[in-house]
Amino acid sequence: MDSLITAAARALAEGDPLGALNRVALRDDPPALALRGIAMAQLGDFTKAKLLLRKASRTFGVKEAVARARCVVAEAEIALASRDLSWPEKKLEAARMVLETHGDLANAAHARHLEVRRLLLIGRLQEAERKLALLDPAPMRPALRASHELAVAGIAMRKLQTKAARAALERAGRAAQRSGISALMGEVESALRMLEAPAARLIARGQHRLLMLSDVEALQTPKRLIVDACRYVVREKQNLVSLASRPVLFSLARTLAEAWPNDVSREDLVAHTFRARHADESHRARLRVEIGRLRTALRDLAEINASPSGFVLVPRYAEEVVVLARPVEEEHAAILALLSDGEAWSSSALAMALGTSQRTIQRALEDLAVAGKAQSFGQGRARRWMTTPIPGFTTTLLLPGPLPGS
Repeated sequence: MDSLITAAARALAEGDPLGALNRVALRDDPPALALRGIAMAQLGDFTKAKLLLRKASRTFGVKEAVARARCVVAEAEIALASRDLSWPEKKLEAARMVLETHGDLANAAHARHLEVRRLLLIGRLQEAERKLALLDPAPMRPALRASHELAVAGIAMRKLQTKAARAALERAGRAAQRSGISALMGEVESALRMLEAPAARLIARGQHRLLMLSDVEALQTPKRLIVDACRYVVREKQNLVSLASRPVLFSLARTLAEAWPNDVSREDLVAHTFRARHADESHRARLRVEIGRLRTALRDLAEINASPSGFVLVPRYAEEVVVLARPVEEEHAAILALLSDGEAWSSSALAMALGTSQRTIQRALEDLAVAGKAQSFGQGRARRWMTTPIPGFTTTLLLPGPLPGS
C-alpha cells in the first residue's frame, strides 16, 4: 500500500473525508476507489459512494478477499445510513467471517456492530443483544468503542434500563472525545437528548402527564396494570397479553382503562370502538361478543364486569390501572416518530421497522405528504422520505417492538 493510500485511510479514520479525497480523488485503482467511496458516504452522497464501492469490489483481484469484504462492509454501512433495511444481511455476515478468518478483527467488529444496529431498527432486540455479547470492547480503538457503547445504550433504552443506558452513553462520550470525530460526538449527544426527552404519556384517573424514560421504567411494578398504547399490549410486570393483531379488543381495553375505576357506558364503548354515532341493536350485539373475547384474552390479568350502564375493568391483582401512550398521538404517529430521527427512510424500511405491509406504509406516507408533514425525493426504489424533527417524539424508543422480558 503506497503512502497516499495510507494517508487517505488515516484521514477517513479520523473523520476527514475531504482530506482523504485530496489524496486519491484522481486515482482509479481499486484501493483508491474504495477510499473515495467511503469518503463520499461520509459526505452524504450515498449514490455515488455505492457506485464507487461496487466498482472497487469488482476490480479487486481474486486473491484480495479482505479488500472485497471491506467494500461489502462499507456498502452495508451506507445501506444502514440510508435506511435501506432490506440490504442482504447474509452478504454482510459472509464478509464479516472473511475478515475474522484473515485477522482483520477491527473491521469484523465494525461489521458486527452494523448487524446489531440493523436488528435494533427492526425490533429484533434479543438477537441484537446476543450478537453484541460476542464482542469484547476492551481492545477496540476509540471510534469503534464509541459505536459499541452506543449499541449497548440502544439495547438498554429499549429494555427500559435507564441507568445502564446512561452509563453506556457516558463511556461512548469519552471514547468519541478520544477519537476526535465530530460526527461521532454528535451521535452520542443526540442519544443523550433522546434519553432526556419525553418518552411516553401517562393516563391515569383522567389525568395526563408526560414521562421520561426513567419514569416509564419505574411504572413496571406488580402493583400496576398497564395498557400500553405504544406496543398494543396489556401487561402486569412480566405477565403480558398482546392485542397488536386485535385492534377492536385493544380499543375496548384502552377505553375501559382510561375510565378506571369508573365504568364506561355501552354507548361510549360503541362510539369509541366502532365509530358509530348511535348504538343500535346490532352494535350492542357486537359489543357483547367483543367484550366476551376481551374477557377471555385478559382472564389472567383482569375481569370485565357488567354495570347498570355499561362495563368496568377490575384488575385481579394490581392496585392501579394506567394507560401508557405516545407523547404525541395523531394519525400515522408511528411513522412520524421514525421519520423524526432526521434520516431518509424508504417505505420498505419503514414497513420492516413497524412490522406492517409496504402498501399500508405507502398510503400513510402519501397522506402525510398531502398534509405537509413528510416529503420525498428520488423515484422508484430510490425514493426516500424525511421530515423535520417533531417535538414530543423520542424516535424509536417506544415504537412497537419487544418488551422487557418478552
